Amino acid sequence: MREPHISYQPGVLRLLDQTQLPAATVFVELRSWAEVAAAIRRLLVRGAPAIGITAAYGLALEGHTLAARTLDDATFIQGLRRAGEGLTSARPTAVNLGWAVTRMLDVAQTQVASGGAHGAVADALDAQARAIHEEDVAACHRIGDHGAALFDKAVCILTHCNTGDLATGGYGTALGVVRSLWRDGRLAHVYVDETRPVLQGARLTAWELQRDAIPYTLIADGMAAHFMQRRGIDAVVVGADRIARNGDTANKIGTYGLAVLARAHGLPFIVAAPRSTFDPALESGAGIVIEERDAAEMTTFAGARSAPVGATVANPAFDVTPAEFITSIVTESGSLKPPLTSAIAAMLDGASYAKAAR
Repeated sequence: MREPHISYQPGVLRLLDQTQLPAATVFVELRSWAEVAAAIRRLLVRGAPAIGITAAYGLALEGHTLAARTLDDATFIQGLRRAGEGLTSARPTAVNLGWAVTRMLDVAQTQVASGGAHGAVADALDAQARAIHEEDVAACHRIGDHGAALFDKAVCILTHCNTGDLATGGYGTALGVVRSLWRDGRLAHVYVDETRPVLQGARLTAWELQRDAIPYTLIADGMAAHFMQRRGIDAVVVGADRIARNGDTANKIGTYGLAVLARAHGLPFIVAAPRSTFDPALESGAGIVIEERDAAEMTTFAGARSAPVGATVANPAFDVTPAEFITSIVTESGSLKPPLTSAIAAMLDGASYAKAAR
């Protein structure tokens, strides 16, 4: 039985260090919210749902730390809020991170307001973090099945970045679709973009697919158009880090280019993401903050310098795909089709979702 890549017991969060894959399988143990925030920032754990789950456990850790001190209620809540702010700021683009932190803080505030002892509040935070984790795993299985239902024959899928077990609580979003297709006998092959500059496709997605014996071919990002032109690809399926109310979607850098290529070749471009990835406060993708990462990710390769010293570097971690390039957005409740603005509004309002998703 495989050890889960995220596991928790009160006082200790255990994570698979994804920066060391595929060369080594190394787990780290974290005992404070600051260590958790650093792990998120350094990409020991990444993927929008996974960092939301990890942040939730980070707040649970802080709940136990604060409960062990003699604090008044206001100071206890203030300490949790400080930890929440630190966790949320670790990576600014993925909305799941702030969503999970807000959900955890709401539980703490409610428990304290009702007179709960701080130890009991810490226990409630444990339970809430585990619920967030378990809900994500269940949501990913539903996303996979809804996405697989979009295809009625064996298909060849191109995917970008990593959207599987490692990016979620388990099973995956876009890779959840791939796994469901494979289970149902309707997956012919997967093409995996290497995903420069950090190589999440090469290091992580290929590793996951190989473990599951799912047939794949690793390609450089710049090869996607070639394979689309040669009719080797039937659809592009990607994940998401933040989705605006109009359907504009932020995902790993290079995603927008794939969407443009998919349109040019008449291929479906499908986004797979849980409802927690939607940002109801965001009207369009123009308001999405794009994380700029360390220039060293661009100027070095496998530990060796690959660009001249002093090279001017831009390293945005994400780009935004306009809604008009998206064929459908697959959530745990079904597949949203254009016009995405109205379909998303129905989902977020909780009204007539089944009709909007058909």
